[in-house]
Amino acid sequence: MKNIILILMISFLGFSMNAQEAKKNKNAKYTIEVNGNCEQCQKRIQKVALGVSGVKTATWSIETHQLNLILNEEKTTVLDVKKAIAKVGHDTDAVKATNKDYDNLHSCCKYER
Repeated sequence: MKNIILILMISFLGFSMNAQEAKKNKNAKYTIEVNGNCEQCQKRIQKVALGVSGVKTATWSIETHQLNLILNEEKTTVLDVKKAIAKVGHDTDAVKATNKDYDNLHSCCKYER
C-alpha cells in the first residue's frame, strides 16, 4: 500500500512539473541588439520583425540599437526573429547577416561590422 501511494505521488509531481514547463507566455517581452544606422534601417527592422508570425510589437531605437519585442511564445521564438532580421542584412546579438545580405543594404545603412 505504501508503494502505491509513493508511486501515485511521484506520478502526480511529474505531471504537474511538465504542465508548468509546457506553458508559454503569450505576451513575452524581449530586448535584443540589432545593428543599423538610420530611419530606413528602423523601418526595415521593424517591418521584418512584425512579419514574423507571433510578433505583436517591434520598436527599434536608432540611438541605442535596441529592438523591443512583445511576442507570443506559442507561435514564435526570439531566435526566429533574429534569423529574419539577419536575412535582410542586419546583425543581431546572436545571428549575423551573411556578407551577401549585408552587401544588399543601401550605402547609408551599412554599419561598422
